[in-house]
Amino acid sequence: MTEQQQERGAATEASIPVQATPPAPGPWADYLAAAQRLDAVRRAASAAAGEQQATVAAAQHELAGVRDRLAPQRARLVRDFGVPESELIPQPAEIASARQAVAGGAAAALAALRQARGTADAADAAIIGPGPARPWRPWARNLLVYGPFAATVLVVQIVLYLVAPQGSVPKLALLCGLSLPVFAFGLGWVTIGFVWGGDGKVDRTPIAGAIACLTPVLLTCMGVGVLALFH
Repeated sequence: MTEQQQERGAATEASIPVQATPPAPGPWADYLAAAQRLDAVRRAASAAAGEQQATVAAAQHELAGVRDRLAPQRARLVRDFGVPESELIPQPAEIASARQAVAGGAAAALAALRQARGTADAADAAIIGPGPARPWRPWARNLLVYGPFAATVLVVQIVLYLVAPQGSVPKLALLCGLSLPVFAFGLGWVTIGFVWGGDGKVDRTPIAGAIACLTPVLLTCMGVGVLALFH
């Protein structure tokens, strides 16, 4: 009800004189009784309209909240759990059930939306944890094995360079450059098959392994060359 309507109603009520005593039976008494009944009906209709508007506003607010909750859940189901988009589309039976749930008007729609929010809360509680871990790519997984062996080769080469007698560095460099990377690659190959092989065939990514195992040799050669320039 607007402020103008309230002012008009107040003016109408003020214009009706208050009867100190009940009027005598007759046309005037019947008119006053009919006016009182009409005013009661008007008040009841105004109250019902106000409640209806409040219910509609609450339902619209609840609908916006449910939409905000469902959008990230839908995206996560597709992105993290691999659920196809087609499985997230409501089926005819579900649409019919939803229409039946809101057929009672704004109050029924509000109750259905609150129930939907509760269902969304339960879904959040079920998938609040991290999504399933994506499997590592074979080359990245295998570098966890090839990498430590390659680092060991680098350490061994540095130690041999530091303790080797003068004049034997070229021979040791040739020996280490040929044998240690092959040895590290072989150990990595066997370890990958032991850890991830199982009953099936495992991808050992030999190119990535060869690059990882030869990197220490290249680093050692670069280091020796830089030291030779300064000497």
